[in-house]
Amino acid sequence: MHIFSLYKMKYENYINLFKYERLKTGLVKIGNIKIGEGNPICIQSMVNTNTLNTDETVEQSLRIIKEGGEFVRITAQGANESENLKNIKKEIRVKGIDTPIVADVHFNPKAAFVAAKIVEKVRINPGNFVDKQKVFSETNITDEEFKAGLIKIEEKFIPLITICKEHNTSLRIGVNHGSLSGRIMHKYGDTSYGMVESAMEFLRICVREDFLNIVVSLKSSNTRVMVQANRLIVAKMIEEGMSFPLHLGVTEAGEGEDGRIKSAVGIGTLLADGIGDTIRVSLTEPPENEIPVAQKLVHYISERIDHKPIKEVEPIPINFYDYRKRKSNAVLSIGNTNHPIVISSYDKEGDSWPDFIYLGDKIIVEKLNDKLNYIVDEVIWEQQIFESEKVYPLFSSINNYYFCDKKSSKLNFIKINTRELDEESLKKIKNAKDLVLVLETSNKNGFADQRVVFLKLINFNCLNPVIIKRNYKEDDLENLQLKSASDIGGLFIDGLGDGIWVDNKGAIDNQDIINTSFGILQASRVRMSKTEYISCPGCGRTLFDLQKTISEIRKRTSHLKNLKIGIMGCIVNGPGEMADADYGYVGAGSGKITLYKNKEVVEKNISEKNAVEKLIQLIKDNGDWID
Repeated sequence: MHIFSLYKMKYENYINLFKYERLKTGLVKIGNIKIGEGNPICIQSMVNTNTLNTDETVEQSLRIIKEGGEFVRITAQGANESENLKNIKKEIRVKGIDTPIVADVHFNPKAAFVAAKIVEKVRINPGNFVDKQKVFSETNITDEEFKAGLIKIEEKFIPLITICKEHNTSLRIGVNHGSLSGRIMHKYGDTSYGMVESAMEFLRICVREDFLNIVVSLKSSNTRVMVQANRLIVAKMIEEGMSFPLHLGVTEAGEGEDGRIKSAVGIGTLLADGIGDTIRVSLTEPPENEIPVAQKLVHYISERIDHKPIKEVEPIPINFYDYRKRKSNAVLSIGNTNHPIVISSYDKEGDSWPDFIYLGDKIIVEKLNDKLNYIVDEVIWEQQIFESEKVYPLFSSINNYYFCDKKSSKLNFIKINTRELDEESLKKIKNAKDLVLVLETSNKNGFADQRVVFLKLINFNCLNPVIIKRNYKEDDLENLQLKSASDIGGLFIDGLGDGIWVDNKGAIDNQDIINTSFGILQASRVRMSKTEYISCPGCGRTLFDLQKTISEIRKRTSHLKNLKIGIMGCIVNGPGEMADADYGYVGAGSGKITLYKNKEVVEKNISEKNAVEKLIQLIKDNGDWID
């Protein structure tokens, strides 16, 4: 398989790993809004109404704008819908609102031609603007046939560029992992590299035509793919002399806790390294709900601009384009090939249990089973530390560990940070086979600060397992979810960390903290602990009630903890974004649903009334159902 030789352009060549600063991108004007070139990160959302229903679309657009949305995106699947954008825009402008309108186009170049004359920005998808997903997907193609496909793209795309120039309309080249064309898939596979090349084909045409009013996006429901694809496109653009602004988003993130954590892991990882000029948090909820979540995320990342200096480390032993888990020794069930663990405080009433429980007074207890079978708070350090095989000490520093004669022969935890982890300390801990490091930080840019510790450990060939610990004082659960997911998720995305410990001193139930910890691991693709729902936010193409449907499916299937279920409004990204899902529920038309097992269609165009029951039966028929 062909892949780019991008490893020659290292991530650290264009991203400052030790200081938070925005990546410099070119200026793009979208109506009265400027993005790129250091302008503030913009927030946007998308209506889920029928575009031909002017009143409903205007009303929902106004709700998004009222919440602070700086762009409103509207589906334009055909010429009629595109034409009606004129009426929608007029009604919004009559109210004295000049928020830019964005048309979202798939499959239909003619719809894009119409919309580009009306709205301030048009989004097209390289995966289906000319090429179709099934073309070439089952046959071998020659280089000549591949190039012929590029000529077809130019024939359809250059007329759109001409219209955009005439009407001062900007374009978003928006690649989705779930809708790569068969032509791209054949040559590059279903990979982040394929996403990048899909975008670059269109960007090269834009540059040749001297049209630079472009925003680029590469989205996926897989946070790891989404992060790596955006890193790669930045590198590739720099390599070819481009600097287009980036629109960030995790597609089909879901709703509630899952949607917020998953979005924060993907978007937050990139924002933390200065990548991103506009974002959308895609939730299977009313679209106006997305705006405050996105605002909180952007504000939190932006707070670190004046963080304390972080000392640089060389070399950088991480490949930021492909996942490689850091090597570590196994200490009992922690490290090496074991899945990342969760440490949290004790909660008698909780339904979800951490792997290790912090009891206070420097004591950590290992879970014995899923019942309340623990050595509880009455554990006394001096009497029981050696008597129990499941009680382990937590030392406040490396020196405390070495000068203490009351250690466990099997497992000891010590707290560390960047300040104390010098060469002398590394020599002390390197050969301690019973030692797990609990990594903390007080730096506002804790993501970069903790990453530095991993760089030091790798360079020194220090294989102690590391628990990533972050401390918060939050009373609002959503704030805690967004902050912890954006702080910690990116480290797991890059293969760093053998466990997670979210500590919060505010008024949040400990069970919610435990759930957040497991949620971050799942969103980061390193440990699955519950049913995963890959669900889109819906748009004008969706012909059934997504929010009601996902609620019903979740209620019936949430006990199936090792399954991934895709619930998609239409076929634009449906089959692709849920490519690694076990089962799929995809809108196929008005009141019609198609069911999938993995990537294969099982039953087409069944009635929406019976679709959930048939999905349940499909799961049962394949032996994945548990009562």
